[in-house]
Amino acid sequence: MADTSAKRLLDSDKTGEPAPDVKRGKTDNENGREDGNESVQENVLSGFKTSSVLSDSAREKNIFIHGKVADQDAVVILEKTPIREDSLAELFSGSTLKLEMKNDIYSTYRLQAPPHLNEIKTTVVCPATEKHIKKYQRKESFLVEETEENYKNITLPHIVKQSFSVQWVYNILEKKAEAERIVYEDPDPDVGFVLLPDFKWDQKQVDDLYLIAIAHQRDIKSLRDLTSEHVPLLQNIFQKGKEAILQRYNLPASKLRVYLHYQPSYYHLHVHFTKLGYDAPGCGVERAHLIADVIQNLQSDPQYYKTRTLYFPLRADDGLLSKFKEAGRL
Repeated sequence: MADTSAKRLLDSDKTGEPAPDVKRGKTDNENGREDGNESVQENVLSGFKTSSVLSDSAREKNIFIHGKVADQDAVVILEKTPIREDSLAELFSGSTLKLEMKNDIYSTYRLQAPPHLNEIKTTVVCPATEKHIKKYQRKESFLVEETEENYKNITLPHIVKQSFSVQWVYNILEKKAEAERIVYEDPDPDVGFVLLPDFKWDQKQVDDLYLIAIAHQRDIKSLRDLTSEHVPLLQNIFQKGKEAILQRYNLPASKLRVYLHYQPSYYHLHVHFTKLGYDAPGCGVERAHLIADVIQNLQSDPQYYKTRTLYFPLRADDGLLSKFKEAGRL
């Protein structure tokens, strides 16, 4: 299924890292994510051959490229890193300026910053499957209306048939991968979770803070599976996640946006923690559900998300969209 989040790339790194941030992805039948360590011994992109630009954004200052590394399909994501306040003095004193235009009090320049202040965050998915390539292609989206019956007869069978792998999630929960990246953990099997940075966050400033809380319970695929019996789990994630972020990053709860996606990018319960004001991918009202609202809805109606009609966007190439079209629901 198409993904704009976490997914993981979900998506999730924390603790500050030197750049470029080059990570090598695994195929879907493997971990799905690496352990977050950077490669500093070799340039895995030295032989990269570009096939096509999948998408780009001048606003987000990123570009998604399909190509080959050593005859293997790969997706490379290049993203300009944000300017940090603590680097301003060095940026101003150590850069060169080239005047482009001056008119009265206004002037524009080309600023050439020192190399270490002019980094590009780089993510490498290799070998990349057709699913990865389609995921990053610019595609038209459609808003889908899903009733309780639609979920049972269209969405759920599609999820089961596709057998989306979440082995990489289990690797994190079992400390087989990314253990050093975990910011906080509550090991309780019923209400516990692990909290770790999303790969979309370079961890060099809190302005674009993005962490993911992954529940230890393994039988909750999405919002649709939640009932009132899961309220303690959600409350625990909400409360302890906020406390851990305050302690680690000195960011209060009033500065956080905490929510779940529907449809999620992978089918294991996880909660997104982002800084309020950061326009994180997938934080729009058509996909994001604030955890505080989810808790309140389940307290009012134990079966709220099992019976309610839900709306969500799907890209034109998403297999689930085809199923809704075939059923005459779009």
